[in-house]
Amino acid sequence: MDITRRTVFIAGATSGIGLELARRFTAAGSTVVIGGRRTDLLDRLSAEGFATVPVDVTDQESLDRARDTVLAGHPHLDTVVTMSGVMLPEDLRDPAHFSITQRTIDTNLLGTIRVVDAFTPHLTGRGAGTFVTVTSGIGFLPFPLLPAYAASKAGVHAYSEALRAQLDGTGVEVCELVPPAVATTPEQARLNPRALGLAEFAGEVMELLAAEPTPRELLVQGVLMHRWAERDGTYDELVAQRSQALATLPGRR
Repeated sequence: MDITRRTVFIAGATSGIGLELARRFTAAGSTVVIGGRRTDLLDRLSAEGFATVPVDVTDQESLDRARDTVLAGHPHLDTVVTMSGVMLPEDLRDPAHFSITQRTIDTNLLGTIRVVDAFTPHLTGRGAGTFVTVTSGIGFLPFPLLPAYAASKAGVHAYSEALRAQLDGTGVEVCELVPPAVATTPEQARLNPRALGLAEFAGEVMELLAAEPTPRELLVQGVLMHRWAERDGTYDELVAQRSQALATLPGRR
């Protein structure tokens, strides 16, 4: 992918990984439109010079309005990144967890599908372009504290594979970005010293995106242990290690 002259819409880029990638694409010479729910953050990013659009990926009408706004201002849009997501712990012994499950699946999985559906006619109509879906190492190596999150990201992986097959021959590529734990704030870095630094992660991702051909899966070095745990025979041990975090749930100590 030539990252120096793309026109990119990133749904869910007002902070964290999405915002960092928006900055990296812009620095490389591409045009970026940032989508998000928080109007205060969108206003701040507009003041920095970014094109922005309000969007809630759980609301079809909001997404349709955002799509129309993006395409009206950027008819040559060629790249769509589905970054929106939530990551919330759940106690599966507590029936009240189901509201978290619904929110997680609606945002992470159905939200991704809504974004893809919204822009598929445009990209296939122009005969070229790229979807970048965003999953997680947790989609391949579950973190039991985050069951619906793991399920949603595994679902996005499977959907991405099917999407790639169905769009074969249209000129539209599908790349799956698979982040490991990434420290997007100093607090996250303190809580998880093993988390990859945001700048390091984004640098690796942009190098992978710029490769020719662009890989089907964008795998930074820090996520390889998750992606290939089953193949490498480390899956059970690593899931057991991650299960220790269940002790942080109320009533589990």
